Amino acid sequence: MGDLTPDIELIRQMRNGDQNAFATLYRRHHPALYRYAMLRCGSASSAADVVQDVFMGLISGQFYYDALKGNLLSFLFGVARNLAMKFDAISRHRFMNFVDDEANDEEQEPVELTSEEMNPLDRLLHNQMAEELRIAIANLAPHYRDVLILYELQELSYLDIADICQINVGTVRSRLSRARLALAERLQVYRSVAA
Repeated sequence: MGDLTPDIELIRQMRNGDQNAFATLYRRHHPALYRYAMLRCGSASSAADVVQDVFMGLISGQFYYDALKGNLLSFLFGVARNLAMKFDAISRHRFMNFVDDEANDEEQEPVELTSEEMNPLDRLLHNQMAEELRIAIANLAPHYRDVLILYELQELSYLDIADICQINVGTVRSRLSRARLALAERLQVYRSVAA
């Protein structure tokens, strides 16, 4: 089954029991959902849980996709966002504050954004900046984190983000502006501490 088959056709085939259709949908949309969930949740294990729940809900029919309401990826981002919000609520309940209990977990895979042309010092500095950025994003309020990740990293439109987050476009714009400002302030704090 080719990657050129439209999502709606793959959904139809999946609902008729075609496992290959589900596998194609998974391969097609897993990377973007995982990147979103990783930045949204702040830990690899939580991101994996969110993405697994998204796809298990899709295949079981728990999350029903209606093509008349938008594209599949936006629907999946919306489901992932809702699951991440539940994760936030559980974390707040357990710890009374949102704490990323896996930030220092040595088994967590680092975000690798380096170039092979960089020397070891450049790679180290680049990895340190990427980690500071990841931490700064994880410390944003969830509603700011959502719009920032979806716009800046997933490159979705304001309309798509408004649909996913169930807010109006003006709210997307204002949250994005506030998220950028808060992120810049947090990164400035990291840089002043490191200096």
